[in-house]
Amino acid sequence: MATSIPIRITPARRHAPDDSAAAPSPEKVASCATICSSCNLRELCAPCCGLTRSEMDIADRLVFNRSRLRRGEILYRSGDRFTSLYAVRDGFFKSTALIENGREQLTGYAMTGEVLGMDGIAPERHTCTAIALEDSEVCAILFAGLQEVAQAIPSLQRQFHRMMSREIVREQWVMLLLGRMSAEERLAMFLLNLSRRFLAHGHPPSEFNLRMTREEIGSYLSLTLETVSRTFSQFQQEDLIRVQQRFVRILDRAGLERVIGRGEQR
Repeated sequence: MATSIPIRITPARRHAPDDSAAAPSPEKVASCATICSSCNLRELCAPCCGLTRSEMDIADRLVFNRSRLRRGEILYRSGDRFTSLYAVRDGFFKSTALIENGREQLTGYAMTGEVLGMDGIAPERHTCTAIALEDSEVCAILFAGLQEVAQAIPSLQRQFHRMMSREIVREQWVMLLLGRMSAEERLAMFLLNLSRRFLAHGHPPSEFNLRMTREEIGSYLSLTLETVSRTFSQFQQEDLIRVQQRFVRILDRAGLERVIGRGEQR
């Protein structure tokens, strides 16, 4: 068994919730140490996915802090010093940033198996704020320790590069959404992208609960609340989806793809 290197992992910061209605109880949130090989989500977790048994033994030299956050709690704020990446063990997060007029813009979201915090790597400070949309759990991965171990595990380094590439692709995808796409195209692409991400992390791709409110979806897609609600209703009338509060069932995936195709033919 590999001997653990005594590396101090910075735990997730827990700021006050941004929503008083979602304020957690004053009791302390649990935090405990863990290693990758003992985690039952290691096959779905972005940093550890695909590692061999011997590579996992090396990865176990790092002991991560596992922390729980209540709905509405802030994992890190824009401007905080960057020290760690955060693998989402359970739950759902949104990332927000302040735009020029002081309004909050939703810039992204992360679900179980995905990683938060890569926005801080280059500037060494976080450029957005990460907020739990439901009770969640993360593993704090000290970035300096991750770099050290990645030198001994080339496949881990390649996996990290793939994660960075996916983030770049997602940013390009958002820019595409905010460019020439209609409201119908934006919502159809959003639902299909969300479905693919659920599938990639072992969840049903055609039935899921939306963690974001209609208003938050509108912020992400640069649409008004009224437009988001109207487009959901339109998709229901066209038998593309079924919606019950936040539960969504995709009935016609090909139909949603045709909605996007209509825009490409314009």
